[in-house]
Amino acid sequence: MFVFSDALLEWFDVHGRHDLPWQVADDPYKVWVSEIMLQQTQVKTVLQYFDRFIARFPTVQDLGSATWDEVAPYWAGLGYYARARNLYKAAGIVAKQGHFPDTLEEWIALPGIGRSTAGALMSLGLRKYGVIMDGNVKRVLSRFFAIEDDLSKPIHERAMWQLAEELCPIERNHDYTQAIMDLGATVCTPKKPLCLYCPMQQHCQAHQQGLENELPFKKAKKPVPVKSAQVLILQCGDQWLWQQRPNTGLWGGLWCLPIIEEVHELDVLKQSLGLKQFIQKVEISHSFTHFTWQLEGLVFAIDADLQEHLAIELNGIWLEPTAAVQAGIPTAMKKLISATQL
Repeated sequence: MFVFSDALLEWFDVHGRHDLPWQVADDPYKVWVSEIMLQQTQVKTVLQYFDRFIARFPTVQDLGSATWDEVAPYWAGLGYYARARNLYKAAGIVAKQGHFPDTLEEWIALPGIGRSTAGALMSLGLRKYGVIMDGNVKRVLSRFFAIEDDLSKPIHERAMWQLAEELCPIERNHDYTQAIMDLGATVCTPKKPLCLYCPMQQHCQAHQQGLENELPFKKAKKPVPVKSAQVLILQCGDQWLWQQRPNTGLWGGLWCLPIIEEVHELDVLKQSLGLKQFIQKVEISHSFTHFTWQLEGLVFAIDADLQEHLAIELNGIWLEPTAAVQAGIPTAMKKLISATQL
């Protein structure tokens, strides 16, 4: 008799990933950091950030007692910065409590932790019973059972959770959790799944029906809107003027060059700040999940006697580009630095 969890665990023992740096039996903090980093981000990308982050903030107490300005540079470039702000906020709560949450409900009560992440932390972090429902799990189960429903609808998502709970074993729960993620990430991939190497192939209903490339159900993608904005690149010698973004919203808490989203604002700002004609213009494009930003960078040469005035007016600081990178800036700002220095 075919048992889903048994087949998956047999495959995992031979082909699963056993050497990821966060696979530590007695360190829920490392699992927590990895789970937040892995939201919307592939393992190969997270591996470039994880060790550096942990080396700087080795315990939840270290992270919880740090300032946001100390944390931001270690996340810069990883994207989805709300994740980092929530992780930082939650670490402060746990550090004050002096212990990690012990139940699913306690994990979910922390900022930035939903039902699936909490399940992963119970299973992988604490080695207790936990069920997950990330993109890998949805893909594996929707193909195995040939589920053609729109999983973004609550009624179908609830049914998927029920299925996941029925299949999830108590024994070797943490291995099963890692195994189903590994299968989705390495074999049952979003495009061109490697069905030939899949332990579920003979029993996979999508494979039997030739639907593996059609599932899970995907809504027709809407065209991604294109927005444009201008960026002030105010240069005085080797230093540029940088502003810290508000904590909420796009690039929250990171250092950025001043951005002007309304075209008419540029003339008003130039006049109020005493800016002359720009000396260079550069253009870059940067894509987010929900829109593409076309940014036009305008380079102005600033006299030294205007430095303090501009810093006050724009609530900014003067930093060399290399120092700004170390302080934590978005990838789009790095693109503007490179384009300006060509």
